[in-house]
Amino acid sequence: MMGFAVFLSLMATGPRLEGANVNVFAAVSLAESLKEIAAVHEKESGDRIVFNFASSSLLARQIVEGAPADLFFSADEASMNLLEIKGLIEKGSRKNRLSNSLVIVTTREDGAMISGPADLAGPAVKRVALGNPRAVPVGVYARQYLEGLKLWSAVQPKVVAADNGRAALAAVESGNVDAGIVYKTDAALSSKVKVVFEISQSQGPAIHYPMALIQEGKHPEAARKFMDRLQSKAAGRVFARFGYLVPDTGDAP
Repeated sequence: MMGFAVFLSLMATGPRLEGANVNVFAAVSLAESLKEIAAVHEKESGDRIVFNFASSSLLARQIVEGAPADLFFSADEASMNLLEIKGLIEKGSRKNRLSNSLVIVTTREDGAMISGPADLAGPAVKRVALGNPRAVPVGVYARQYLEGLKLWSAVQPKVVAADNGRAALAAVESGNVDAGIVYKTDAALSSKVKVVFEISQSQGPAIHYPMALIQEGKHPEAARKFMDRLQSKAAGRVFARFGYLVPDTGDAP
């Protein structure tokens, strides 16, 4: 007959209930930082974080069309606004978490001679990679910046529109374009490009990364726990290490 102590030991070491699969739709520019944060969260919570990375505008459309998401982390306000207008995010859950900035990049080896945004409009530059300037947040930000400088009409015919910021970066890395405007955080991940001009926050458009819980998410409590993790100071330190501007939330460590 099994001893009571052995029974208790087996109970303590027996199989644990499986955690939830939390579907997180997030801007592709956040991929590396979110994966690092999620790895720690999975070990501590037992939940599994399942990412869908793409441009924020595409992700928002997917959620509107019924894609199963628990949490949305956008690279712009417009994509989140769309979901909020349609009543698809949980009231009171929306938080602005991060900010970013834009840079002009060329290939590291034999890159175009560019010292500032005006050079993008000059005859030496034939092709400029941007995220789709009509939809993709980083492309919209770049268009707004160039419009403010009265350069957009000259640069627009040269634009090679990409599906997202990482695709625009890849176009520069390959040498298929002369230059690109991408997030500072994306440029920092590449050894094949160099930053030739950094657009200060005071000169560029305001870039905000809001996040929110999805109203019809299948795992609301698990999603809320991961969102709490994303708002923690520990997560903030990860984001800062990847180059994001992180406000002091005053939340838990």
